[in-house]
Amino acid sequence: MDLSSFENLVINILVSIGYGNGTTNSGIHTGKTGDGGIDGVINQDKLGLDTIYIQAKRYKEGNNVTGHDVRDFVKALQGRESKGSRKGVFITTSDFTKEGKEYADRIKDGKVVLINGEDLANLMYDNDVGVSESKVIKIKKLDSDFFED
Repeated sequence: MDLSSFENLVINILVSIGYGNGTTNSGIHTGKTGDGGIDGVINQDKLGLDTIYIQAKRYKEGNNVTGHDVRDFVKALQGRESKGSRKGVFITTSDFTKEGKEYADRIKDGKVVLINGEDLANLMYDNDVGVSESKVIKIKKLDSDFFED
């Protein structure tokens, strides 16, 4: 999957788990060259007063997101692209280094949630995004009420 499609997938997952205001444009893909470190925006209300900013990294296994990467995202949250927001979600297909996790844990003015590849796959599975049922198993049991007379 190309990078733009991956960024849209991430937005779709977050909207499917309940983020956004329920309108079709509650999740907006902004990722492109020079995006300032913001790949997507989810408006929590119709006026866009409460927003969540997204960073998505499609990395190979073993190429983990560093503390420097997390720090850059936090700076982008505080920059003009996000209008000073303090809420963000950083999603990767790989994992985060110890320094990346520690940096996110130390943020005092705001909140950044880190989602690694395993958590991403679980969110996709749990919320039916990018997955489909291939086989349904029907289990039957005796209806004891039917035999009661």
